[in-house]
Amino acid sequence: MAEQHVPKTWPELAEGLYEKLTGRGAEIVYEFRDLHVGVPSHVGADAEQARWELNGTLAIRTRDEAS
Repeated sequence: MAEQHVPKTWPELAEGLYEKLTGRGAEIVYEFRDLHVGVPSHVGADAEQARWELNGTLAIRTRDEAS
C-alpha cells in the first residue's frame, strides 16, 4: 500500500485540497459571519492555540479557470 502524505502546515493542507479538486471544474467557497477560531501552532494534540475573531463576513473563492 502506498504511503499517504499527512499535511503538517495550513498551506500544505490547502494545497492538497486544491490539487485534489483542480481539473474537475471545482469551486471552493467559504463564507463566515462572526467567526471565532482556535488556530493551532502546529499539528498534534499538544498544539497551543491562538484565538482569532472576525466580525463581519469573510468570503474566499477559488476557481480554476483553465479546467
